[in-house]
Amino acid sequence: MRAIGDLLRNTALPVHKVTEPNMKFAELNKINVNSKKETKMGLSYLSWAWAVEQLLLNDPNATWEYKPHQMWGETVMVFCEVKAFGVSRMAQLPVMDNRNKAISNPDAFAVNTAMQRCLAKAIALHGIGLYIYAGEDIPSEEKVDELETYKAKLEAAESLDALKAEFSPAYKAMKDKPEIKELVAVYEIKKKALTEVK
Repeated sequence: MRAIGDLLRNTALPVHKVTEPNMKFAELNKINVNSKKETKMGLSYLSWAWAVEQLLLNDPNATWEYKPHQMWGETVMVFCEVKAFGVSRMAQLPVMDNRNKAISNPDAFAVNTAMQRCLAKAIALHGIGLYIYAGEDIPSEEKVDELETYKAKLEAAESLDALKAEFSPAYKAMKDKPEIKELVAVYEIKKKALTEVK
């Protein structure tokens, strides 16, 4: 028993960084993938080949596995599990037609297409292009940068005309985003300040 205890005390134990997968997710989630996304019938998705390339560049030991399909009436749901950065994440996706409607009795080609899209979706769960599945145009960090840029331009305006000129394109770019309220608030405060100066 003593020999085993001495052996264990002299053996280096592997050090696992618990925060590493989360740090990697945060890093990958900042990547702008807009040039690699594809769009059909108003829905965007990530090119599976590019997603795999990025995954393997960031974690050469990453693996993926397709789980057994499940039937939902006459339609099929596919599943893909991606193991990367010490974390396993699974995504699911129905086999769909070009209108994004579930297909009854899909053929092998439709199932294969769904599997590859499901793989891209499972990779996105690790951070690469996840914002696309939330219906967003750009990663969250760039969204903050975009808002901050517009706010800075509004705050730097030296006249009401300059303020209106800066606000117009900012409003067009942000009008459908939750951050529009913050942008309008900055505009109103600056407008009031410039009006009081006169």
